[in-house]
Amino acid sequence: MLKSMDDLFLHLVKDIYYAEKQILKALPKMAKNTENADLKQAFEHHAQETEGQVERLERIFKMLDKAPRGEKCPAILGLIEEGQEVMDEGEEPAVVDAGLLAGAQAVEHYEMSRYGTLIAWARQLGLDDAVPLLEKTLEEEKKADQLLNRIALDAVNRQAA
Repeated sequence: MLKSMDDLFLHLVKDIYYAEKQILKALPKMAKNTENADLKQAFEHHAQETEGQVERLERIFKMLDKAPRGEKCPAILGLIEEGQEVMDEGEEPAVVDAGLLAGAQAVEHYEMSRYGTLIAWARQLGLDDAVPLLEKTLEEEKKADQLLNRIALDAVNRQAA
């Protein structure tokens, strides 16, 4: 039941925790299925970052005196499914790379939206110790998105075209 902002905050933490765990499973598959070395390295690096993001969320659960538990997130499952379709149906490696990169950016934008909301809510709720943890993750997500954008513009999109 969502009766308060505290409930809503916890709900969103569970949502993004689930999402991050699903992303951790997807990134190695994406790295394995890309031909572009920079994109492969970006996926591998972001998998390592995501492990740290999960740990920070677990610290927030502890602050809330709650067990770390995800709540099924249909949005992230849909985005990951789109990436799987690209891997399953793609015939031209450069096109697969472009599709995976676009899907990864969609995931980054979803995450940036969620973390931005969590930061605002944490401030509103006086969860001051959670704010820097969430801000660190938001900055990592922004940097990952910027890197993916650079890789897309510098090589992947051109190669796919």
